[in-house]
Amino acid sequence: MAVVTLSAVIHREGDLYVAECPELGTVSQGRTIEEAVANLKEATGLYLDEQEQLLTIAPAILTTFSIDTSNVEAA
Repeated sequence: MAVVTLSAVIHREGDLYVAECPELGTVSQGRTIEEAVANLKEATGLYLDEQEQLLTIAPAILTTFSIDTSNVEAA
């Protein structure tokens, strides 16, 4: 099996970190960033093991954007 480099997008939800692989759509979580990424690697490996054919994995495109929040009232 070839080594493939994938992306992990991480955000916090409550007490947990959620990690998502945008190229494949796999998601996992953990109490720390390191644990979330380790769990994502495991989940992604299991997902790829179940595939009957080799997937073509397109690289993720990451960008940023800005929005004007001056009209939004603070909670």
